[in-house]
Amino acid sequence: MEQSIQDFINCKRIAVVGCSSKGRKFGNSAYKELKQRGYQVLPVHPTENEIDGDKCFPNLEALRGKIDAVFISVSSKYVELILNEAASIGIKNVWIQQGAESNQVIDAANRLGLNFVFKKCILMYAPPVKSLHKFHRSITNFFGRL
Repeated sequence: MEQSIQDFINCKRIAVVGCSSKGRKFGNSAYKELKQRGYQVLPVHPTENEIDGDKCFPNLEALRGKIDAVFISVSSKYVELILNEAASIGIKNVWIQQGAESNQVIDAANRLGLNFVFKKCILMYAPPVKSLHKFHRSITNFFGRL
């Protein structure tokens, strides 16, 4: 397993950027799954007060000192801003969910010195990996991609 993945999944306090009151977004699925897998997850959304009964935070700055990592599942046009905010509060471990990355985002993550993962689904790596995600991980490990 790549070191950047191992470093991220070893973090236990994770901000999830991309949750919303609209329950069909991947950020919501990841939030619920990570919570079920024993991670302390904190939802971040600029206009939501609560998600699934949990207090929602408007930005990463509001979580300074309370998180070890940031999971990002938003449109790529917002990711660079989030990366800058993560770096400004000292967060180095960032997971950029598939579809949220771009060349500009990857350049920004490198420039900021972040330990980041991209082009991979977090649910294939955050333990315990189960069901379909375990199968997908096996295929990825064998073929190098899904």
